[in-house]
Amino acid sequence: MRIEDVRLRVCLNGRGDPGIEADVYVEGRMGRALSPSGASRGSNEAQPFVSDSPEKTLSQFKDFKHRIIGHDASDIDGLAHLLREIDGTPNYSRIGGSLAYAVSVASAEAEGAARGIPLCRVLDPRASVLPFPLGNVVGGGKHASDLSPAIQEILVVPVGAKTPAEAVQLNLAVHKTVGSKLSTTLSYPLGKGDEGGWAPGITDEQALQVVSESVAQVQDEKGKKIRFGVDVAADSLYDDKKPGYYYRSTKKTLSREEQISFISDLRDRFDLVYIEDPLREDDFDGYASLHASLKGTLIVGDDLYTTDVALLKKGIEKKSTNAVIMKVNQIGTLGEARSFSRMAVDDGQVVAASHRSGDNEGAQLAHFAVGFGCAMIKCGVVGGERTAKLNELIRLSETLDGTLDPSWLAKA
Repeated sequence: MRIEDVRLRVCLNGRGDPGIEADVYVEGRMGRALSPSGASRGSNEAQPFVSDSPEKTLSQFKDFKHRIIGHDASDIDGLAHLLREIDGTPNYSRIGGSLAYAVSVASAEAEGAARGIPLCRVLDPRASVLPFPLGNVVGGGKHASDLSPAIQEILVVPVGAKTPAEAVQLNLAVHKTVGSKLSTTLSYPLGKGDEGGWAPGITDEQALQVVSESVAQVQDEKGKKIRFGVDVAADSLYDDKKPGYYYRSTKKTLSREEQISFISDLRDRFDLVYIEDPLREDDFDGYASLHASLKGTLIVGDDLYTTDVALLKKGIEKKSTNAVIMKVNQIGTLGEARSFSRMAVDDGQVVAASHRSGDNEGAQLAHFAVGFGCAMIKCGVVGGERTAKLNELIRLSETLDGTLDPSWLAKA
């Protein structure tokens, strides 16, 4: 399973932003992967490009390509270690995190092609857990215009679904219902954010109320339990000049204590089951306070951890969260992301494999979710780069045990 060749190019994601695409060849078979990008990024994430230049990232590959050729593609952890060694920085600033991602994922894809097995089985030969799809139905924050809600995402969780196909249909039904309700009340055409969620010019509480009503309506129509939650992306709300968390629709700035109170109030009013990034990315103690007080709710760390085991260890020690986001391109390679996921699972945390706002037509995220034993997959509801992951999840359910297990709810 030796890597025979690696070819790189600059391609575009669904937002039109550049990424590094790699073709890796193993035993005459090719694996391909294109790096995604995020609009709301944690400060500890891998740097996408060398000196912010995709072209420079590409041109420097010739200096170390010979070290990749001949590596055993089946040694995922070894490739991660090699790329870290070649880079020599904490955040891939010397070779580019996008390059590390593309080479790492394409190598695993090539191994799977050569062996005739799906990527999820390359990641874990015993992989069998199917994740619940989280559906983004309202988008705000950095994913939409300044007139949209400040909260970045309102997400539905179809906890009553029995299969991925049913879960996808329930999320789609809520998405359509939200769109219908908004279209009848707004005086302007309704648009969408980066990830396909509706992006109306209303307050955060108004958006949550519309989603709450839509969830109730679809529950009644389908006879299936549906919950919902939020990705606050609070770090992007924080204004150092004020200082505080600024909500653009109401023009209010909240202190840390007021933000904690506001999030707690939203949980109680709307029965939120999922709250992601409610505070700044370095406020481990504030997360721990919410985790301790909001029983029955997943307190989810994304920017808090950026798929980094060192930061996760700190969160575990402080009991900051009971759930985490896993994004391979945040840390750089599959090997590092797998180590993060294993640590989180071993600690009893719920793991959600997540897309990026600037994603592409690749379907690998579905395989990451299954291969890493994730309880959830966060990849939107509509849009080609979103449905590519959902369709692949439905295909995987035909070869794996096709049922969903909602036991993760007990960890909330």
